[in-house]
Amino acid sequence: MAETQIILKNEQATEQLAQSLALQAQPGDALLLTGPLGAGKSVFARAFLRCFCGNATLDVPSPTYTLVQTYQAAACTASHFDLWRLGGPDELEELGWDDAREGVVLVEWPERLEDLTPSDALHLVFTVNAEGVRAVRLQGWADRLDGGALSTLAAG
Repeated sequence: MAETQIILKNEQATEQLAQSLALQAQPGDALLLTGPLGAGKSVFARAFLRCFCGNATLDVPSPTYTLVQTYQAAACTASHFDLWRLGGPDELEELGWDDAREGVVLVEWPERLEDLTPSDALHLVFTVNAEGVRAVRLQGWADRLDGGALSTLAAG
């Protein structure tokens, strides 16, 4: 599994990463976002969905209480799941998980997927060190993440 580490110098760097990945996303893709509060998951999700849907002013509320928000893009739907409050993976069926997987899914708290974790997902692990420096480690999508815009971000 390919792995890339990127230092996120500011919020704009997180947004640029999200936009770069949104341009590569395809129906059936899953992006799994892990990390502590304040590490950049929401900034990433908002920028990704705005780019993927082609709408820079798209309202992207947190799905913390609704558990899922769905958006229409040109290629397919995009669903943003926040599984923090999920009782277990069996509740995903009620949230429309199977239908959502036909489009693109972004999942916060993906460890709650358990056996339903897509094997071909892109894992994004956000961190913040003691000095407040944010970074993200990407694992997966080796065929799409080799070189290109991500190498520029990783070097930057």
